[in-house]
Amino acid sequence: MDQTSTSARVVVVTGTITPQGPRSYGRHVNTVVPLLVALSLVTVAPVQAAQASRCGPLRVPGAEHQESVSANDLTTAGGLTDPADWSGLTPAGLPAPTAVPGTQVDGYFPDDSTGNTNHGWNHDSQFVIRLPKRWNGGLVVAGSPGVREQYANDRAIGDWVLERGYAFAATDKGNTGVEFYTGGDAIVEWNQRVTQLTRAAKAVVRQHYCRPPTRTLATGLSNGGYLVRWQLENHPELYDGGVDWEGVLWRAEGPNLLTFLPPALRGEPVFPAESAFLWPFYRQYYWELTQRIYREALDPDYEGAEADYDYATRPEARKAVRRIALTGRIGKPLLTLHGTLDGLLPIDQDSDVYARLVHQAGRDRLFRYYRIEGGTHVDSLFDAFPDRLRPLTPCHHTAFAALERWLAGERPPPSATIARPAAVSPTECALTHE
Repeated sequence: MDQTSTSARVVVVTGTITPQGPRSYGRHVNTVVPLLVALSLVTVAPVQAAQASRCGPLRVPGAEHQESVSANDLTTAGGLTDPADWSGLTPAGLPAPTAVPGTQVDGYFPDDSTGNTNHGWNHDSQFVIRLPKRWNGGLVVAGSPGVREQYANDRAIGDWVLERGYAFAATDKGNTGVEFYTGGDAIVEWNQRVTQLTRAAKAVVRQHYCRPPTRTLATGLSNGGYLVRWQLENHPELYDGGVDWEGVLWRAEGPNLLTFLPPALRGEPVFPAESAFLWPFYRQYYWELTQRIYREALDPDYEGAEADYDYATRPEARKAVRRIALTGRIGKPLLTLHGTLDGLLPIDQDSDVYARLVHQAGRDRLFRYYRIEGGTHVDSLFDAFPDRLRPLTPCHHTAFAALERWLAGERPPPSATIARPAAVSPTECALTHE
């Protein structure tokens, strides 16, 4: 892939968006979303013609292609998204967003890989930047969870922060789908693409609103949570803080996905016994697929059965993981959330370990960790087991609001295990003992 091209072309498309207009939303199915059923094309309501920024035309620094449009609604209700990207990530009871008018910029950075088919571009390193008309001065940046594309955070995160007045930027991380590993040093690229988008989005915000953001926050779930950790460890100068929602832990010496998924596939006890009712789902849809594709990304020369994989005997894998490993040396405030019944990333081998890394690095003053009893990795499972689970989407919202107050001088609640309440709400979550 070419990450240093200086011959990028910029195409700015403006005008009215209709269902038959210059863009196509909702035209592909994310093959790694297990609960996904056939989706109809999204109906996109007509919007006003795109307006030039009051500070001049918008140019995304480094973009090879971009298209801008003014819209009556930037949220998922407005249709400028792809529901296949975010299917299954939120509980059914999550309220519909209120309309947020503004400007949306879609595009891509130079890249040789072609897994992302959004808009018919067949081009990876796609991004979306949303600029609300009523702006609170802030910017939120997110990388996609799993191997999904740039709209994957729209329902769980984008709607909520847009309603609060933030500009919102998201990236597909530079490679997508179950063969994401064919795009080169794929996970290293994820981190580079989030850094790239953050810098570009800050410039776009300055162009559009005539001043830079007063606050830039990173957030994301699963792989997106890993990206928040990595960014605050390696580029704290770009951010004011972050919220990590069940981020993936990578450590060269373990634990990591390649150390605990093979035993799970062999039937060994890896996850909490009280989550056993979820294991058939995770086994069918996640464990083997996840093990295979990340092993392909980090140890492509292995030829045995995935259940027999032994990370400890694979020096090349450890070398690859070292390039993406986390240290706990965060440079800006971070709040981490993790469900105790996570059936993909066992809490005692992921966020519990990361919390210890932060402590060992002497960064406790910048960190809060909330273990959410009854939370699991896939929020839509709450709809199937409302008597046993609780969704993490509202907990993320509460943590995000706590980060805002922290940056304004009010310390968030102490790190704690948050008990599952007798009556679980898909919209409320307190980060204190209930």
